[in-house]
Amino acid sequence: MTVRADGLPGTAAAGDPAPPPGLVVAGHFDQPQGYGINRPHGADSWLFTWTTGGQGRLRHGGAEVRAAAGDLVVLGPGVPHSYGVEPGVPHWRFWWAHCQARPSWQAWLRPYDAGGGMYVVAPTPDAVRGRVEAAFRRMLADARWTGTEAPPAVAPGDDAVAVAHGTAARELALCALEEALLLAAVTARMPSPRPGADDRVRRAEELIAADPGAPHTVRSLAAHVALSPSRFAHLFTQQLGQSPMRALREARLRHAARLLEGTDLSVERVSFASGFASPFHFNRVFRERFGIPPGAYRKSGSMVGE
Repeated sequence: MTVRADGLPGTAAAGDPAPPPGLVVAGHFDQPQGYGINRPHGADSWLFTWTTGGQGRLRHGGAEVRAAAGDLVVLGPGVPHSYGVEPGVPHWRFWWAHCQARPSWQAWLRPYDAGGGMYVVAPTPDAVRGRVEAAFRRMLADARWTGTEAPPAVAPGDDAVAVAHGTAARELALCALEEALLLAAVTARMPSPRPGADDRVRRAEELIAADPGAPHTVRSLAAHVALSPSRFAHLFTQQLGQSPMRALREARLRHAARLLEGTDLSVERVSFASGFASPFHFNRVFRERFGIPPGAYRKSGSMVGE
């Protein structure tokens, strides 16, 4: 049976089953106090929620979490779950998607396992939240693509739910969701600000962590925080115990390790995506850092330590 958005309720009602497996169903809700869903048998698909306002509370098996703005909470299939507006909070605004997770996504989610098949990817830094939300907006628009014309630029503002029909629409929607997940999973693991750290050093650290593959230099980082290159390098090294370029190399290696863990990109493409100009140099420094070459690291299924 074909399922269409106009055949779905505007919001799920308590006890309503989740969308059937194989579909990609996406939406954007802003629900008032009192909204809640309970599925005592869980769902056959994965549920991804990205909170942009208010607060929600999600339970999954024996795990429970309060979701605030910038939190990505993922519920695996086959486990009883419930979710709704956090008691005492006026509303919960969030993006959501029911779908089958791509195999590579589970490696990205593994560090955020909260137990029972719930994954809490938080906190995501402010610097990337706009990009993550843009990916969710594109997901909702792409799910509407008929394949006969260009995909819609944005989803209609008054239509909160979309069901992807056809392989192209489903794959485009999944690609947008994949971007949101990857951005959240990578940046949520950025180092926490150190007590007493200079705000300019902290901002430079966040810039490196948010996009380690970018062509950062001491000069470009210094300009970003309005310091001279020499003053910036001295302050950064003094406070963090390593030079900016040393910190950048470490961030790039950690980023490369995550790509090896969670994607099928070739080692050469991982090298370039992580900011290394030479695959030969990348192989050498990766082996120095992790004790094995990139290819062997991928086969071992290693996880980057915190």
